[in-house]
Amino acid sequence: MTHVDVKDGNIESALKRFKVKVQRSGTLSEMKKRKEYSKPGIVRREAKKEAIKNARKRSKASRK
Repeated sequence: MTHVDVKDGNIESALKRFKVKVQRSGTLSEMKKRKEYSKPGIVRREAKKEAIKNARKRSKASRK
């Protein structure tokens, strides 16, 4: 469970810190993944697409 202390009644900064902590922990992305069932073949296909995309990104960055 993500925990953030509110200092001096400043809720805005506490909310900002909370959002950062949730983002880093990967809670939202995990919830989106679990929202609906995906067949194993589709999961593999998407992972392969993501790997290809990341490889292209890395090769493009190394050319510069």
